This record gives sequence, structure tokens and C-alpha cells, in this order.
Amino acid sequence: MELGSNIRTIRKRKGITIASICAATGLSQGFMSQLENDKTSPSISTLEQIAAALDVPLAYLLLRKDERMQIVRKSERLQLSGGTSQVSLSHIGRTPHLRMTLIELAPGAASGDHPHAHEGEEIHLVVRGQVTAQQGEDVYELAEGDTFSWNASVPHRVWNPGSEPAVILISVYTDSPREAEPI
Repeated sequence: MELGSNIRTIRKRKGITIASICAATGLSQGFMSQLENDKTSPSISTLEQIAAALDVPLAYLLLRKDERMQIVRKSERLQLSGGTSQVSLSHIGRTPHLRMTLIELAPGAASGDHPHAHEGEEIHLVVRGQVTAQQGEDVYELAEGDTFSWNASVPHRVWNPGSEPAVILISVYTDSPREAEPI
């Protein structure tokens, strides 16, 4: 864990000196220097004092780099195309258990020729257009602003019956963490 370097980065970004942290916490400059160079580990109560002096939540100091906020610019999204199926996928964000995808379905296009199943739970928001969603024997017509969700282990399929493209925002949660994949 890079706790000390996290503290140093936050302190410098906020323009706070080591002397100011020491004055607010009662810690010595030598201790703070060792801490910021990851040469010593503080107690939880010391971390609480440092977090208060930095005006950040204690939990924020404890986050590993891979747990911090991840940014994916629109221009950096992984774009996939379904070719003849006229489906465009844009992976817009992920954590080990949750993935968000923006899907555009051309008129008449579908998520597949047949219903499919996989691990996880899904929530869909129809951003634009209209879609038909099928899970098992349930079939619903949905329009812009409507949402639908399901357990993805039951075979399901979505298609665009309209004459305009449809855009759907999908969040997929899985109990098993997914390996790191490009966004």
C-alpha cells in the first residue's frame, strides 16, 4: 500500500505544508517525513488526525490506486461493432464486479439471433428510441426513459423494432470479479 505517498500527494495538491500537518496533529516532522516516504506505518488514530488535517475522509487515505476513481474519456472508450448485426458497443466503465456499456441498435438489429444467458444481473435504461426486451416468456415494448432489469442467467434478448436507432445504457453486476479488461 502506498499510504504515505497518497498522503503526500493530497497534501501537496492542497498546498498544505508538513509543518501545518504537524501543528494540526501534534506529530513530528521526522515522523511525517518517514510516513510520506512509506518508511513507517501510522496507527488508525494517527491516520484519523491526518485525514482531519487534510480535510479528507479516512477511507480515502486507505484506498489503493486501483480502488480510486477511474476516468474513461469518451474518446478513449473501447468501441466494438457487431458487423452485419448493426450493433455498436461502447464500454464506458467498470469495476471488478460491475460493468457499464452503451449499446446502439440500428433499426431491426438485436443483441443476438437467439436469447442468451450468462452470469450476473443487468439493469437497462433506454436512452433513445424503442426496444423490445424478452426474458424467458416475458416480452415487453419499452421506450425512451424506460428501464428494465433481470437475472442474466435466464435467457434474454433485446431488439430494436423501430425505424430509428435505439440506445441503451446497461449495467451488469457479477458476483465473480471480472479480470481487468480494456474499457
